[in-house]
Amino acid sequence: MTGSENTSSFRLAYVPGVTPAKWVRVWNERLPDVPLTLVPVAPADADELLRSGGVDAGLVRLPVDRTVLSAIPLYTETTVVVVPKDHLVTAADEVGVADLADEIVLHPLDDTLGWEELPGRPARERPATTADAVELVAAGIGVLAVPQSLARLHHRRDLTYRPLTDVPQSGVVLSWPEDATTDLVEEFIGIIRGRTVNSTRGRGPAAAQTTEKRGATKGSPRKGAQRKPASAKPASGKTGKSASGKSASGRTGKPTPGRTARRAGGGPQAKRGKPRRRS
Repeated sequence: MTGSENTSSFRLAYVPGVTPAKWVRVWNERLPDVPLTLVPVAPADADELLRSGGVDAGLVRLPVDRTVLSAIPLYTETTVVVVPKDHLVTAADEVGVADLADEIVLHPLDDTLGWEELPGRPARERPATTADAVELVAAGIGVLAVPQSLARLHHRRDLTYRPLTDVPQSGVVLSWPEDATTDLVEEFIGIIRGRTVNSTRGRGPAAAQTTEKRGATKGSPRKGAQRKPASAKPASGKTGKSASGKSASGRTGKPTPGRTARRAGGGPQAKRGKPRRRS
């Protein structure tokens, strides 16, 4: 592992359809002093950008050059077919390859599905990009099979899509140069894999030590703070009230007025009621 002490930022490439927002948000919370720069890249240019060191890592689609690049699989996308809203296939919840036998299936040059055999009938020319192919679908020239995220990215009101079964699917990976696995790359791997902020697995000693210091500062008591002493229990043998309000002797804690007066004054108990009127 190489050091990352001199790295002032982290550059992350991403291909169309991939949304890194949730991982970027976690990065900004954990490493606010290390800016993360997003670099959009076309699928065909992703490998070269990673190999040349133009970015530190990338969220890209398979395949990648595994001779020089490391890759961690993230997810596999559903393949869909993009069609006009009034197309016959919209009557079904999903579409099979046989349903496209009579359709012109567009095959853009930036396709990422890696077809061995394209379904349907081929178009006379291949569109340059997926965006161009979507325009041709809207014009009624043909249909287009793409990963679902690309269908959402190029959404139009006059188009829709349906899941396409028994066809290749696109896998999205986190990739980086194998000989440039820096501490910041390890940090992003930890975020991708859902590691907690206190986890030191796969991280450099400096990053782990910083996290431990933060945790110790956060959990330590404030200076000058003192713990409250426990409340003193009543001494044994003294009379005290119980939970029911009675004293230890069994009598209620509230004294009888008359009895208290007699004990206090030592004389006879005063008569109650109004005095009688003498005639």
